[in-house]
Formats: sequence, C-alpha cells, structure tokens
Amino acid sequence: MHGAQSGEGGVTAPPKIQNLLEIDPYLRNFETEIKRRYGCFLNLEKSIEHNEGGYEKFTRGYESFGIHRSSDNGIFMKEWAPGAEGVFLRGEFNGWNQTQFPFTKKEYGKWELKIPPNADGSCPIGHNSKIKLVIKTKSGELVDRLSPWASYVTQPDDTKAYDQVFWSPPQKYQFQQPHPKKPESLRIYESHVGIASWEGKIATYKEFAQNVIPRIKNLGYNTIQLMAVMEHAYYASFGYQVTSFFAASSRYGTPEELKEMIDVAHANGITVLLDVVHSHASKNVVDGLNRFDGTDSCYFHGSGRGNHDLWDSRLFNYTEWEVLRFLLSNLRWWIEEYKFDGFRFDGVTSMLYHTHGMGHGFSGDYSEYFGLNTDTESLVYLMLSNHMLHSLYPDFMITIAEEVSGMPALCRPIEEGGQGFDYRLAMALPDMWIKHLKEISDDNWEMGKICHTLANRRYGEKCIAYAESHDQALVGDKTLAFWLMDKEMYTHMSTMSPPNLIIDRGMALHKMIRLITMGLGGEGYLNFIGNEFGHPEWLDFPRAGNNSSYHYCRRQWHLVDDDLLRYKYLNNFDRDMMHLEMKYQWLSHPQNYVSRKHEGDKVVVFDRADKLVFVFNWHPSNSYTDYKIGVNIPGKYKIVLDTDAEQYGGHKRLDHSVDFFTANDPWDNRRCSLMVYIPCRSAFVLAKVD
Repeated sequence: MHGAQSGEGGVTAPPKIQNLLEIDPYLRNFETEIKRRYGCFLNLEKSIEHNEGGYEKFTRGYESFGIHRSSDNGIFMKEWAPGAEGVFLRGEFNGWNQTQFPFTKKEYGKWELKIPPNADGSCPIGHNSKIKLVIKTKSGELVDRLSPWASYVTQPDDTKAYDQVFWSPPQKYQFQQPHPKKPESLRIYESHVGIASWEGKIATYKEFAQNVIPRIKNLGYNTIQLMAVMEHAYYASFGYQVTSFFAASSRYGTPEELKEMIDVAHANGITVLLDVVHSHASKNVVDGLNRFDGTDSCYFHGSGRGNHDLWDSRLFNYTEWEVLRFLLSNLRWWIEEYKFDGFRFDGVTSMLYHTHGMGHGFSGDYSEYFGLNTDTESLVYLMLSNHMLHSLYPDFMITIAEEVSGMPALCRPIEEGGQGFDYRLAMALPDMWIKHLKEISDDNWEMGKICHTLANRRYGEKCIAYAESHDQALVGDKTLAFWLMDKEMYTHMSTMSPPNLIIDRGMALHKMIRLITMGLGGEGYLNFIGNEFGHPEWLDFPRAGNNSSYHYCRRQWHLVDDDLLRYKYLNNFDRDMMHLEMKYQWLSHPQNYVSRKHEGDKVVVFDRADKLVFVFNWHPSNSYTDYKIGVNIPGKYKIVLDTDAEQYGGHKRLDHSVDFFTANDPWDNRRCSLMVYIPCRSAFVLAKVD
C-alpha cells in the first residue's frame, strides 16, 4: 500500500491530527509516520469507493457469496477460489455425486453455480440438508471443502470433521427488540455459553437466555461479551481457532436460538458484544479455511508469513481484495443477521507487529510502535473495520481491542490518525494482581506501585479494567479466589463452619481488589462469568489429558444459590458495586485523583466522579480511628458501599448511620478533609449527600 497523495505531492494529513498531537506532544516526532498510515487507509477506502461503490455494498458479501435460495426457489452459489481448477457442489440432495453440479469460472478467481427449482417449484436443496464443496486442485485431485461463507455447520457424532448445512428455515426468527443505545459506562459480563450450566455438559443458547441473562441483569451488568460463538472445531480452543467465520457454533443450538438469546438480552437492556477473531484462523483443511482452493495461500499469506508459530494457525493476507471483502462482510453479518452491538477484537497485538509481539517486551519507547516492526497492512485493516462499523452504526457500535503493547492512538478517532477503537483492555491489571498474590506477602504490597499500575493509561484513550478474565480462569492458572483461598474453599466456605483466617483474608481481599480495580483502573469494567462470586477451581475443557471430562467445564451456580455458603456474600458485593456504578456512573468520568497512598499505613484514598471518595486500608492488622483523609468538595458524606458489611460476609465494624461532615481544612492536596474510622483489610465508598 502506498500513501495517498495530496495536491502538493505530500502525504494527506488526518483532518484532526492536531487534536492527537495536543493530547500527546511526544507523537510530533512521529507525525510523518502517522500521516503515512492514514494515507494508506485513505487510499484503500478510496479504492473501495471506486471499485465497489463504498462500504455499504462492499461489506455485504454474504448476500452473494456462499449458498442462497433465489427468489424462484432455485439455488445460487458464488465462491472465490483463485487456485482451483474446478469447483463442484455435492450433498444429500444429489446422493453425494462429486461432479454432477460444476461451477462456472468467472473473472478474478470467482466461481458461480445456479441450480433451477424442482419441477414442482420446490427448492432442490432442502432446509437442514448437508452439502459440501468439491475443489479440483492443480494436480487434478478432487477434495471436499466447506464454503468459507457457510452460515451453519454441524459436527456428526461419528467423525470430527464438520458438515455444512444449508440453513434456510421456512420461518426466520423475527427480532422484537431494537439495539440498545450505547452505554455511557460499560459493565461487561464476559461469558461462554457452553460452560454456563452447573451440569457437566455443553449448555445451550436457550439455557443461557433462560438461566444466565436474569442473573446478569440482577447483578447490574449492562453488557455481555460472548466468547466462542464463531464456529471452532476444537472446543478446548475456547473459540480462538475459528474454522467457520460466518457460522454460529452449533454446539449450543441453532442460529435462530442464538438470535432469540440476543433478543432476550436486548429486552433486558443489555448490550451484546461478540468476541471476534480476525487475527488468525485454524489450520484445519477439511472444515476450515486453510488450503481452501488447494493452494497454500488464498485467504492467507503463502509461505512463512502465513503461519503463526506460537498459535499453530494461519494468518490472513489483509492486502488481498477478497480477503478484505470476506472479513469486513463478516463483521456486517454478525450485526445484520444476529443483532450484535459491537465487537471485542481478539489478538490485536499479534496483528499490529510482524513479530506478533512474541519475545518482545514493550518498553514504552515510541520507536517500537512507529518502526518497521509495525505491520501497516494489518493496522490499516483495523482502521477500515472501525471506520466502517462506526460510520454505519454510530448509535450503538462499540469496539474493544485486546492489545498489550500500548500502541499510541489505538483508541483515538481515525480522523485524528488513530485506529478508531472505543476501548482497549487494561491487560496489565490482572497480571499485577496475580503477581502480588503469587509472589508478595500483603504486608509488603506497595501502595504507590498498585495505584500507578491502575491509573497508568494513555490520556484520552479509554480502558476496560478487570482483575481477572477467562485467561486467569483456565487450567494452569488460578482464579483470584483460588489464589487467595485454595483448598480451604472445599472445607470452610460454609456459614456454619468456624472462622478461618485464610477464608477471612481471601474474601476481604477479593472484594477490595475488585473495588479498587473498578474504581481506579479504567473507563469500563469486565468480569468473567462466575468469578463475581469467587468461583472455585479452574476451567478445563474436555480433552485427551482429562479423559474428555466436563467436570471443570461448567459454572457451579448451586454454590452461590446455597444460602449456607459464603459465595453469596461475594455475589452480593459484586451486585451492589455494579448498582453503585449504575447510580453514580463513575466509569464515564475519567478524572480521578489519588490523594493518599501511604506505604506505612497501607491506606489508599482517591476521589472520582466528583461525588465519590474511595477509602482502602490494606493493612492486615492495623485499624485507624479518626484517620484524616482529603476531600475536594465540601459538604455531608455517607457510606454507600462497605466491603466489611454483614451482607458481604464482613465484620460489620462501620456504622452506616453516621454522617460525615467536611472540615475547612485542606489535606492531601484536597480542599477540605474528613475524619474516618478505617478497619484493617477493608474498604468503603463515601458519597456526597445533596
């Protein structure tokens, strides 16, 4: 790709680049590179406009590619297979005859097939009928493939390879609900449909709609982030080795049942994001994209550049016109067909760099972001995706980048020279908490380092804060609850059992870690399904190494529903923390001020959203009476959340009926101050009373 040229022969500057340079003056040294990237984006956008009539037409490839029932009840198919010598269709409808229905070769590697309706006017291929493409390779071999555009694929019991199913129901699901408006504050419940039952099985879209969405609503989350929906042959890949990009996983039910599930979420005012994997694809050949047309390239780079060595997967060629059509249309498909409200883009760091971030410890030196290691083609694809999505769906679209390197301007508008994401995941935060729990006694936790990590994010670029996600729940790691309480969770989580120091410490820190992460760590918050109540044990999918067991591949809801177990206390706290944010919307107020991080006292105090003051005492044993804290807005304050309260399994050491009045006495760089009691290993939130 070459930079778009301006009338003077120079590279076209983003129209609002000065905004970006004012936010971060250090970027001025890389202004030329920012303009070059924008020029590449502009060139490609102009090509789409000139050759295809713009995004609107270009990104609806699913309307013509793949298999369709035409208006006269015949069949129309179109595929892109530039390396194929021939393409055929076979299936149950013709007794699996390999060569009865040949495609006609068209320009630019495209192939088309038309099958007229039956004599009685019915469709020659019935709904729910199995089909396969047959590709004739350069060597003359006939090989089975699934259409890259397949919208439904199923896995027979007797074989691992998927079959394509012609999904054309006589009655398509009719959505009842519109897209919810974009939330001001994102409170994300990261979910996996298959593990969402307490039983040792694969749960369904219907079960998720009936059993889990009401829990999410009650807890106060306003967004669901759905993992592992794009079809993947290997269940234990957690959905990150995609085989069929347009197919909703048939493990959990039919396409119509997924639509109903999303409609139920929307009826509850919940936004639904899809975890989309455009960074790489499964190496599967028979039921994946790999070697689709018989060659090593087609959708991917050929040779070494087309392989991700660490993930053992294939890498897309983002310069190929039909690959762009395929991927951009894939985003449109999930919105138009299923009414998803946005995307969490997986593996963005891998896309941004030729090294895929492997063996690269990013130091924060800007030359690491604007040098030759950055993959311009991938970066421009992300810019195109974000620009297309936000242009076509401005009222509800949300995009989140899973990005660990800290690429500047990733979450700034494209017209400024950014990449156009709304949020990035604050991936340093869970790493920090795991490191502290594994390696450092809480007597030695450094308040300054914790606060710095939580607050250290690029100005003007929004982050999703989280203490743990699915990454920490997987076998080989531990959830925070397990790091904190481990085997004691099996014997001392009953409310009837005597007090236990490990459980007491674990529950206290579990609540405090979540509160400070949500309070200070970002402009959105994420929790992985079940972790809100301290779900014990890891998550281990059925595989050869565990005798294909589902014992750890579930969510044990009975634990939190049992009134005699302490899990309910953590669940109550998480619920009330969400509802407090719902009331005060502090996530949408990026300004915060840490007024105290006292290493000896182990006390942290910060204010946010003007009206709230967060107070933490991390000391294992020292409580403080008449402790002076800084407050910026004078007036009366009350406790609105307290980790030590009885309903959260605490020691109820604070009197919530007490009103706190500020003194006209500046403290810790705040205009006034309060005197408070701060019990050891506890935290509370004060709110100004109007």
